[in-house]
Amino acid sequence: MTGLGTPGGLDADFSSLGKHERYKILCGLVIPRPIAWVTTIGETGTVNAAPFSFFNVFSEDPPIVVLGLQTRGTGSLKDTTANVRRTGEFVVNMVSEAMAEEMNACSADYSSDVSEIEVAGLTVVPSLKVDVPAISEAPAAFECRRVMMINMGVERDLLVGEILR
Repeated sequence: MTGLGTPGGLDADFSSLGKHERYKILCGLVIPRPIAWVTTIGETGTVNAAPFSFFNVFSEDPPIVVLGLQTRGTGSLKDTTANVRRTGEFVVNMVSEAMAEEMNACSADYSSDVSEIEVAGLTVVPSLKVDVPAISEAPAAFECRRVMMINMGVERDLLVGEILR
């Protein structure tokens, strides 16, 4: 990596960098980074919650949100990906700084029958447009329906959702 001759300039050949280095560069340059705290419903009715730092809104007409979903280290699907594939519904809960500890508690790799909501000591509130509840402590939440999922490789899917409410 070399400077571009401008203050703070950076030139990086992403094809020659490892996954960790690419992640660090992207996270360091695209700031502030919003966090999507996504709730979904598992096959047995368990409410799962997981934070995603590769997330943003991309359109207002239609209102669109995009999330970068990845697999577990073993290559198996994480709960969010499996649940959205099955139901087509999810809620993006916004995270406040005061909720950072609870959000971090939800990032651990629990089995799909464990509700991260309960582990973090949170509560849920019913949504109006989807069957997935929102986190009641979140300052705002987007009730979403899957528009499409695009497979970007073995470890990554892009989830495109329409914000309904």
